[in-house]
Amino acid sequence: MRIAIPTPSTLRCASLCRTALVAVLVALVASCGRGPTLGARSLRGVRLTAPLPKRDFTLQTTDGRAFDFRQETAGFVTLLFFGYTHCPDICPLHMANIASVLHKLTPDVAGQVKVVMVTVDPERDTPERLRAWLDNFDTGFVGLTGDPATITKAQQDLMLPPAVRQGDGASYLMGHAAYVIAFTPDDSAHAIYPTSARQADWAHDLPLLVNGNWKRKP
Repeated sequence: MRIAIPTPSTLRCASLCRTALVAVLVALVASCGRGPTLGARSLRGVRLTAPLPKRDFTLQTTDGRAFDFRQETAGFVTLLFFGYTHCPDICPLHMANIASVLHKLTPDVAGQVKVVMVTVDPERDTPERLRAWLDNFDTGFVGLTGDPATITKAQQDLMLPPAVRQGDGASYLMGHAAYVIAFTPDDSAHAIYPTSARQADWAHDLPLLVNGNWKRKP
């Protein structure tokens, strides 16, 4: 896994997320007994030493439909991300990279991948805004919103620190975990993808996640 050197334009959001990222790694170590394994031969994502089970939570789609996360994503490779539309860099970077790769993959692979983004800023991310923002990347991306308590619990159940509001006024930022969690059809996550994940890494890993090659030991 290559570690990206942040540019000045990425420092604002990255500084807000640093505490959250550290907390995620600490939680993973506490849960698994060892830290995540970097650079495993079969996957370029951060391999987890023990699988992270998919959790049950229900939120609302941008068209107001109830979305049972576990049920609606059953059988798919599911990329789950908690972010927000006013994010200056990390959120659009993840969505743009994933979308670009999915558009280049064969339909039989891309069709088995679901991308789900849960807003951590439901106050500003109205369903209409969230839908329009996601459509800039891919109209098939699922956007979820709901009451703050349910969103917070969903993050905690996945060992992610809840997002924290930073600043006052209408232009506040949200400090949030910057990982994409990749669930495979066995309803577990075996890898997570930080902001250092490049399009080449996604292009390498998504077919492996779809066809089950993630099961190979490094």
